This record gives sequence, structure tokens and C-alpha cells, in this order.
Amino acid sequence: MIRFMEGILLRKAAEDVARVLSGAGHTVYFVGGCVRDRLLGYSVKDIDIATSARPDEVLRLFPDAWEVGAAFGVVLVRREGFSFEVATFRRDGSYRDGRRPEDVCFTDAEEDARRRDFTMNGLFEDPFSSPPGRVVDYVGGVEDIRARVLRCIGEPDRRFEEDSLRLMRAVRFAVTREVQVETETCSSIFRNAPLLARISPERLREELDRILLSPGRKRGVEMLVETGLMKHVIPEIYDMIGCTQPPQWHPEGDVYTHTLMMLDALGRDGSPVSLELALGVLLHDIGKPPCRQVDETGRIRFSGHDKEGSSMARVILRRLKYSNAVVDAVCSMVERHMRFINVRQMRKSTLRMFMNAPHFRDELELHRLDCLSSNGLMDNWQFVRDFMDSYRNAPLVPPPLVTGRDLVNLGLSPGPDFGKWLSRLQELQLEGTLRTREEALLQLGQIVPVEQNALAEYLKKLAL
Repeated sequence: MIRFMEGILLRKAAEDVARVLSGAGHTVYFVGGCVRDRLLGYSVKDIDIATSARPDEVLRLFPDAWEVGAAFGVVLVRREGFSFEVATFRRDGSYRDGRRPEDVCFTDAEEDARRRDFTMNGLFEDPFSSPPGRVVDYVGGVEDIRARVLRCIGEPDRRFEEDSLRLMRAVRFAVTREVQVETETCSSIFRNAPLLARISPERLREELDRILLSPGRKRGVEMLVETGLMKHVIPEIYDMIGCTQPPQWHPEGDVYTHTLMMLDALGRDGSPVSLELALGVLLHDIGKPPCRQVDETGRIRFSGHDKEGSSMARVILRRLKYSNAVVDAVCSMVERHMRFINVRQMRKSTLRMFMNAPHFRDELELHRLDCLSSNGLMDNWQFVRDFMDSYRNAPLVPPPLVTGRDLVNLGLSPGPDFGKWLSRLQELQLEGTLRTREEALLQLGQIVPVEQNALAEYLKKLAL
């Protein structure tokens, strides 16, 4: 209901902006994604506006607006808490960097439509038509939307040469809007995949994130691999193809197949999917190909692939300019994913510390998907779930009963032994052996060279 109301308010605010432009004698349309998504049946989250008004005129009509793309005639207008990009109809000049035109020429709506990437993105909507929602289509986008086809406007090779990120955008639209890439456009993606090498890591990362966070993430990764685009994003993925695994543990097939199955199952139950988890699933076995060994009996092993995978994931994620927080979370997930094998043999204190990791719920979900997409054995996952349930009303790792300040107050000098002593006490606390501060301090007297009189006085002072 809230989202529905936001959509109504967004539309009303956009119409207010359009009304000002129209009232000044300018042609004005809603354009691009908002038209596409309405026709496809998706909720509209933002509205872009195209107009015959030149940037200086837009700024005159909206004194509190500001230019965000002066060279391209784009002005940002705020209305009722919403921001709208108002762009002058334009024709692009030559492209030299595979990203943006050297110059632009202001023109009419038809030329503006024909400079865009895909037919479904080249549609205009008249904000004031009667009945409402009249679409102005110069590029055949309506027909393609009805057929759920993604097609380049004009010559595909030229469109991808102009802005090579469109290669990634094609895959993203295919999976997020559930459309099929038409034959010519698809062939052009294959041919022009090497152009992706000139795109900045940040822009590649943004498109990859959108693919991985969509329900169509499995198809998205497959398309990136099959078209050759993945060679310029995460080329290490190709080594997983044909990397066979022990059939008794992985009857599904090679490492790549296993990873695709996990991506397909991710979020299938309707639970939210974090970027860290999606990346963790994609990269959790990235270390298997370099670690693969076959002994004299034909047994396949991947010794150390978790640590190797973590190291490789760090290189990959840094290359794509992910934040330190994302890098650390994903690498920890990759490095720790094999520890679930031993959860039932762990001491209670070890298990509680293991489960206290910041992203443990994502780690547990990765483990569940790992099992479902291989041997189907869920014993360890169920064991951990049951253990978590037993601590539903209590912290897994409560505050320590004894701190370094206590050691100093007892006359001990800070040093390397402090950490060892405190860790031992915490271990006993997590095992349930120590339950009170008094018990912990008395135990401290057994493992630390402190005078008993001093300890007794300290306990008395604390009224324990």
C-alpha cells in the first residue's frame, strides 16, 4: 500500500514538472524506463522527463534546479521530495571513449529516441493525453515489449561501440525484465564483448550487482559467460567450467554447474538476498580449480580451496572496486564455508564464537544452498539451526565476566598473557562452566599469578 501511494505521489510530482514546461510552450514527455516498466507491468520507481526546452530555459522555469550534465542538457528538478532528470531532446555526436559522446546537438523527440540503446527504452509517454498513457513510439519499442524482446535501436554494433557498457546492460535488462535478446543484438554482443575491456571497474561492478541481486541471477551469469562478457568482469569463472568434482559428494556435475544451481536456488524461498551473500555464492568455490588434485586411486581432492578461494575473491573484488566492508564479508564467507563440516564436533564455546560472526546468517544460508545443490545432506545445517534456536532468548556471546581492567586492578601488568588469560575465561564462560563474575574471578586466581589476599580484597571491594 505504501509503495502504491509513493507511486501516485511520484506521478503527480512529475506531472507538475511537466505542466510547468508545457505551460511555457514546450513539448514534454516522460521517457525511458518509466514507460518501459509501466508497459511491462513493473512498478515505476523514478520518472525521467524529456523536453524541447533548452537547459537555460529549464533553469529559468525552475530557479532551484541545477545542472547535472551541462554538456548533455540534463537538469535536476526537485518537486514534492522527488528528483527528476529533465533532459533536452538531443542527438549525440561521435563517441571516442566507449562511454559518452564528444558533443551533443539539441534536436527533436524522434532523433532523441533514435540515439538511445534499446527499443524498449526509446519510448515516450504523453503526460497529459486523454485517455492517459498515450505512448509515442518512433523505434518499434511497443511491439518489442509485447513480444518481450530486447532489440538495439538501429545497428547493434554501432550502439555498443558508442557506449560499451550497453553490453552489460543488455544482459541486465534480459534478466531483470524477463525478455529475450533478439538474434542480431545477441550476435553483436558476442562480437563486441572485447569492448568491455575499456569500461571502468566501477561501472562493470554496478551492472554485475544489479544482475546478482535479481531473481534471474543464474540466467544472468550464464549469459555473461556464454557471450564472453565475463572474461572482462570475472575471468576466473571460466576455470570452474569442466572442473569435475567427486560424484559421491557432487552428483550435479562440475564446479560451474554447482555454482549455477546455488544461484538459481538463492532467494527462491522469498527471503531477502544481500549483495554479500550473492557474491559469496558466486565465489565460494572459486579456489577449487587451482587446488584440484587427483591421487593414484582417482580420488579428487580440493585441499585448501577455502583459503585459496578467499585470497582469489579478495583480488577479484578489489579489482572491481568493492568497498572494504563488502570485500571482508565475502572473503570471510568464502574462507569459512567449509567449517560447517565440523560443527557437530566443535566444543560449545567454539561453536558459539563461530556463529557470532557478523554475517553468520548469510554464511548459514550459503551452507544450506551448498548442500541442496550437491549431496542434499542437511544434518549440519539443521544442527546449527537447532543450536541457534536454543539461544533465541540469550546472546550467543555475552559480555565477558572478567576484563583487562580487572587484571590491572589486581596489580597485573598488561602484556601478551592478558589475552590468553581472558580467552580462557571466556571459553569457560561459553562452555557454561562459569556463570557469575565471582566464579570467573575465583577461576582467575587458579590460572593467573595473583596473590590470594589481593584477590580476596578485590572480591570484597566488589561486594561479591
